[in-house]
Amino acid sequence: MSLIDLSNKVVLITGGSRGIGAATAALLARAGARVAITYRARAEDAHAVVAAIGAERAMAIQADMADRDANASTVSAAVARFGGLDCYIANAGVWPVDDVAVSDLTDARWRDTLAINLDGVFYGCRAAIRAMRDRDDGRIVIVTSTAGQRGEAFHADYAASKGALISFVKSLAIEVAPAITVNSVAPGWVDTEMSDRPYKAAGGRGRAEIERSIPLRRIATAEDIAGPIAFLCSSLGRHITGETINVNGGAVLCG
Repeated sequence: MSLIDLSNKVVLITGGSRGIGAATAALLARAGARVAITYRARAEDAHAVVAAIGAERAMAIQADMADRDANASTVSAAVARFGGLDCYIANAGVWPVDDVAVSDLTDARWRDTLAINLDGVFYGCRAAIRAMRDRDDGRIVIVTSTAGQRGEAFHADYAASKGALISFVKSLAIEVAPAITVNSVAPGWVDTEMSDRPYKAAGGRGRAEIERSIPLRRIATAEDIAGPIAFLCSSLGRHITGETINVNGGAVLCG
């Protein structure tokens, strides 16, 4: 038995076809969990995650996580397949790569970013809480960002959405205690496809410049973020709620 034992636990991870979501699905499955993941467009990647875990213990659900009804039906599908829900991991999100000053930020970009990063998490958590009412040891983990702690110039939409989630975590943790713990994990730079553009900037020097800005001198892997998520889902994290675990290599020291 591993130190982190999630045997017989049912986990739903949004945005699980790649990056942090896929790494988290793999890790939690190794700890014994049955795992449902959502994807929006990358069906091949999502089904590869399921195949790697084993179809008897994993499922992929196509859904637009900005949509209220899709969030509810996703939770229902996981419960119907596995008989309940113990852990909900709100990972799906967007980071618009183009730098845009607030004075030039369009209504459409603002709404699109908040629709998935904030509204979608609210819809998903609401549905997950309803599904967990009969459980007495539920877990919700929301993936936020250092941008929500320190702000991010020219990405105010993204920073605002992630900062709102950090406050949402604190509010929700009190509401649903003691039956469910609610926490967030706030990554800094992570080696995922979403960040390819800044890594390749400055003639290919962008990644090296970013690494120099991090005290631990490396960019996190997706697995580096999955580990703290697994901890919070396990019995080891049972007395932590309303908190944000910072996983940024020391780049943002915010207490």
